[in-house]
Amino acid sequence: MDELGFRLTWHGHANIEVETPAGRVIRFDPWFGSPRATVAVDAVDRCDLMLVTHGHTDHLGGSVASGTPDSVAIAARTRPVWPAIHELAVWLQNVARTPAEVIGMNKGGTVEAHGLAVTMVRAEHSAGQWDQEEGHISLGEPAGFVVRLEDGRRIYHAGDTDVFGDMALIAELHRPEVAFLPIGGHYTMGPDGAAKAVELLGVRTVVPIHYGTFPILAGTPAQLRAALDARGLNAVRVLAPEPGVPVG
Repeated sequence: MDELGFRLTWHGHANIEVETPAGRVIRFDPWFGSPRATVAVDAVDRCDLMLVTHGHTDHLGGSVASGTPDSVAIAARTRPVWPAIHELAVWLQNVARTPAEVIGMNKGGTVEAHGLAVTMVRAEHSAGQWDQEEGHISLGEPAGFVVRLEDGRRIYHAGDTDVFGDMALIAELHRPEVAFLPIGGHYTMGPDGAAKAVELLGVRTVVPIHYGTFPILAGTPAQLRAALDARGLNAVRVLAPEPGVPVG
C-alpha cells in the first residue's frame, strides 16, 4: 500500500471498495449495474462493512420494489456489519430481511465494528424512491460517512451532496485525510463545488466520484484539478483511478 495506507478500488459512480490496513473490506454504495462497472455483482464475495449513503437505486444498487438491490445481495452472501440511517435500517430488517448485522443510527452517531469506527454525517441531497404500487418509499435522509481505520487514518465518503458550510465542522470534529467527493454536477455538486468542499475539509487527497456514468454527469477530474489550482490548493492530490483498478 502506498501513502494512502489502504487499498481502494473505484467501481464507477459512487461505488468504492476499501481494503483496510488489517484486511477488512468496506463497500460504499455498491451499485454494480453502472455502465462503468467492470465487475458483476455476483462476483463480489467479500464485505465486512457495508455503508450505503442513501436509498436511491444508483447507491443502494437497485430498486427496493423490484428485484434485490446489489447491496442486499452482497450482504446475503457476506453478512457484513451494516450501519444505516434509521429508516433504511428498518427496511433492511423488516422488508429485505437481510442477514447482515444491521445497526440503525443517525447523523452524529458513531458505530464501532471490526476495529473500525463509523460516524454518520450530514449530506445535502434527497433519498426517496417511487413505486407504482406502493407509491413513495421513504428510506430516510441522505448521509455521508467518516470511517476511522485501524491505524487511525480517517476517510470520508460524502455520498451525493452539494457543498455545504458545515463541511468545516466535519473537518474540525473528524479530521478526514482522504475524501470521496461527487463532481459530476446536475444531481450533485460539480468540480467547482467539490474544490470548495476540499478547502473546507482540509483533506490532502480527494477521489472524485459520481461522474462520467452518463453524459449528464459531465464534471471531470481535470476540471476538479483546475478548480483546486484556482483556489491555491496545488498540493492536494487528485486520485482518479480507472474503474476496477486497485490503488494503494
